[in-house]
Amino acid sequence: MHQETLELAELKAAHALTPYPSDFEAFWKARMGEADNASLSWQIVPSTEVTSSASAHFFDLTFVGIDGAEVYAKYLRPETTSGAKTPLVLQFHGYPGSSRSWFEQSSFLGLGCSLIALDNPGQGGRSLDGSSYKSTTVSGHLVLGLDGPAEDLYYVHLYQNIRLLCRIVRQLEDIDTSRIFVNGASQGGGIGLATCALNQDLINRASILYPFLTDFRCVWELNADEVAYEGIRYYSRWFDADGSRVDEVFAKLAYIDSVNFARLVTCPVLFGTGLDDPVVPPEAQFAAYNALTCPKRHLIYPGYAHEEIGDFDDKIIDFFCLENGVQALENLDSSFPAQAECEVRA
Repeated sequence: MHQETLELAELKAAHALTPYPSDFEAFWKARMGEADNASLSWQIVPSTEVTSSASAHFFDLTFVGIDGAEVYAKYLRPETTSGAKTPLVLQFHGYPGSSRSWFEQSSFLGLGCSLIALDNPGQGGRSLDGSSYKSTTVSGHLVLGLDGPAEDLYYVHLYQNIRLLCRIVRQLEDIDTSRIFVNGASQGGGIGLATCALNQDLINRASILYPFLTDFRCVWELNADEVAYEGIRYYSRWFDADGSRVDEVFAKLAYIDSVNFARLVTCPVLFGTGLDDPVVPPEAQFAAYNALTCPKRHLIYPGYAHEEIGDFDDKIIDFFCLENGVQALENLDSSFPAQAECEVRA
């Protein structure tokens, strides 16, 4: 595998091949403005799938999305003393798929955190997109809307819906809005970076593991546009066989590329990469990490692919539990400062 032969020094120097649109910030300011001006319609009811207990409460959270989508999220809250507010984890899932089981999501309750796990519309969970049919679209979301204006791309609408969710979070009486955390791996990691960038005043810190939606042009040049990135490959074969639209396509995808959102993230970020990742090339991941200018730490795992990395999961505990996010990064290993480029962990 080519990743195994790459020198770590080369990865540390990686920079994005995806272009940064000159109007990127203006584009997203307008999209967030549209979400802020949209009316909120939402409800929280006891879960229909599991039963709450004396220590844990489970709810179904639903709201109307920016495009008329029916958006669903699991909402979990630990039992607290009357009037006590809890930190909140915004959890984003991988691609394609949906939020994981209530049992798995409950791990954060033991840390005293509430959690909202969003189902991305049309990806196999209970959220539906704004189309007229009632079914999941399963895959292809990376290029969904690519033949129209950038503002109608699937992920543009998704990030507007997440903005609506953030507006709802601000209204939850039991939540400490000074301690809102993001957690995501793969697609969830890419969405997490975008969420941090577009909601800077709300997100306190973020845990990001091998983020998908990262450096599309790099993935294309590496001929690695398979598995999660497969949309690029089949779109080019079916609609751009002679390659004449390559620059046009990647210029549009640049508006949803998490490597570009990384530049705008201000909160502390704990970032993880498996060096043998065949799904999201390490080159693309390092480009996203290098684009971050916020307090950050990069935990690197030789021999790990696009898989569960227990050591990284364990690091999230202290990172989320300590009061100060920058201090939490420093405490992971006293020999590495919070702004260190990376830390190699076998």
